[in-house]
Parts: sequence; C-alpha cells; structure tokens
Amino acid sequence: MRVKRYVVNALPEAVTMIRSELGKDAVILNTKEIKVGGFMGMFRKKKMEVIAAIESNQANIPSPQQRTANPQVDAAVEQILQTAQRTATAVMEPPAAVSVKESDYRKEREQYIIDEIRDLREYMVKLSKQQSNHSGMSEHLIQLKEHLIEQEMDPLWIERLLQLMVEKQLEEQSEFGKELVWEHAAKQIEEWLQPYSGSGISNHARVVHFVGPTGVGKTTTIAKLAAEQTLKKGRKVGFITSDTYRIAAVDQLRTYATILNVPLEVVFSQMDLTRAFKQLAEQDLIYMDTAGRNFRSELHVSEVNSLLQTSEPSETVLVLSLTGKTRDMAAVADHFSKYGVRKVLFTKLDETSVYGAIFNLIMNFELLPTYMASGQTVPDDIELFQIDSYIKKLLGSNGP
Repeated sequence: MRVKRYVVNALPEAVTMIRSELGKDAVILNTKEIKVGGFMGMFRKKKMEVIAAIESNQANIPSPQQRTANPQVDAAVEQILQTAQRTATAVMEPPAAVSVKESDYRKEREQYIIDEIRDLREYMVKLSKQQSNHSGMSEHLIQLKEHLIEQEMDPLWIERLLQLMVEKQLEEQSEFGKELVWEHAAKQIEEWLQPYSGSGISNHARVVHFVGPTGVGKTTTIAKLAAEQTLKKGRKVGFITSDTYRIAAVDQLRTYATILNVPLEVVFSQMDLTRAFKQLAEQDLIYMDTAGRNFRSELHVSEVNSLLQTSEPSETVLVLSLTGKTRDMAAVADHFSKYGVRKVLFTKLDETSVYGAIFNLIMNFELLPTYMASGQTVPDDIELFQIDSYIKKLLGSNGP
C-alpha cells in the first residue's frame, strides 16, 4: 500500500492532487485541520492535512481474506471507504469557477462529508475494541462469561478464568464444546477454592461469637448449630446474647433456649461478660449472639469487637445473607477482616439464585467458609460448606 500526506488549503485541492498522483482508486484515510508557518507561534495559517492511500495494482477495498471475523466491523470499514470515494467524486464535480453561494454550499457539503467520515471511523474503532474483547473466545466461552456476570462474580476473576480457558484450548489445539467449557471452569474454580475448604467451626473453640448485619439470620443460625451440638453430639451448650437493641431478638433466642433446654445469659455491656461466663462455667460450648448494626461503618464494627474479648479459646464467625448487595457484603467483610475475623457463614441460600458473592468474598478477603444455611427449619436447614455443592449452584443448569 502506498500512503501519502498532503497539506493544502482545502479538501478539494487535495482531491485533485490525490487523483493526479495516486489515481482514481485512491481513498482518503484521515483529514484534520492544522496550523503551519508563522513567527514565534504567531501569524500561523490554517491548513488541511489529508492522508490518502492506494493499494498497489488494485482498489483499496478489503478482500474476504483481509476482513475481520466481525461483520459489523467489516460493514463499517466498507462504509468508510465508500464514503471517502464519494467524497472525492462530490468535491470534484463542481466547476473551478463558482459563485459565492455555490462556494458556500460546497464548503458546507465538504464539512458534512468530513464529519461523516470521522464518525464512521470512530464507530469502526469502537467495534474493533468490542471484537478484541472477545478475541480467541468461542461461543461457549462467551456464554460462560455472560453467565458468571449474571452471577455477579468479580470481573477480574471472570477475565482470569477465561484467559486460562483460552490458553488451555490453544495448548490442546482444539475448541472446547459446551460440556468441556463448563467442566474445565468447574475444575479451575475448585482449584482456587481448595485452600479455603474444610474450615468449619473449630472443635477447640469453647466460645463462638456470631457477628453480622441486622436481618442476616444470626439468631436462627445459632439455634441450628446448637441443636446439632446438643441433639446429635450430646454437648452442653450455653447462649449469651448482647443483642439488646431488639427485644424480639432476645425473646427469639430465649424461645430456642427453652426448646433445647439451653441456659441463656443476657449482657448489656462488656462488664457483664464476666458474670455471664461464670454462670455458664459448666457448659462445653458457648454461642454468643451480637447485635446487628450498620457494619459498613468501622465504628460499629469496633464497638462489637470490644464485646468479643475473652480469655477462653474462641473464634468469631461473620454471618452474611446472600440477599444482600454484593458491594455491601464486601464492605462489611473488609471492616471485620481488619480485626482478624477470617471465618464466614452464608445464610438465605433459598432466597436467591445468585451465588457469585460467595466466591468473591472468599477469594478477595481470604475468608474461610464454614456453613451454608437456607430456610427456617431447625436444625435441618444448614450444612457444612462443600466446594462441589457450591460450584453446582454457581454454574447452575447451564453446566454439564
């Protein structure tokens, strides 16, 4: 391809030169206004810079082999080239000697066509970028990407997963069908989650604190876990609640305590904890319910954290509901992680079909998943976090 630059007073002047030097099949690639000459930056004159090109021995229209895989991009390219050629014809048709009125019309037409070419070029660039975003991605990989976006998985992890999938296809020199795409995706997600698996509540902890926002189901979750320990494992369990902000919360836990024959202590401040622990000295395990607050505020997190200090072997579990917004859960996790909270329990799985937040919180904050809870039935609607079970929920019915 032969490319040449022209600096002229107006586009028609360049068209004449282009036709003379490059021929009738030449096309205009770009036009822009520039300033030249002058002295010390002053008295510079406006000129028009025109870039034109001609393909050797043929018209400059892409052949089928040169076109992209995106029909929209190809159409935009052809439209630009055809518009450029029409521009050359249009500005050459008027005679050299024209009236002032005709000259004004000619300039307006010239500017209109220049603007049209510029808009088409910008559109082509946009389409090219869209195409490059899916470069090397098969139809099934694109479907996987769209599914994970709907699941609200973090875009960074989606792109990392897709890149690994593309590389694997190149390595095996074959394009994966839908079943293989989902199978490899499941294996990669499992590999990422594996270091965080098997992290239930420690058997060595005598005191387990449950923290989390209002309405995530902490009290019901405590009752489910306590029922498991008392009915199935025969351990003596005690309850402590500091959730005195809501009278209903105390009454709810007291109801569960009565049903399970478990002692309950209510504390109003950190000073009451010593008395509560003394009253529950004979219990093997103590579950402590804390008040739900706006834990996007680090101040509230700090207040609750002051109630979690004990000389007993203990750990803290962050309880989050999957009905919450992903970014709000991330903010809560971020604040609690600063105080060393590493374990998380997810509730209300039965009230959503979006599970990407679980993956995001585990991977981005290195949280250790303990249990997954759904429904209100005590003690049945809770189970240990299992990677394979979770991945099936994440990938859904689209998988193999």
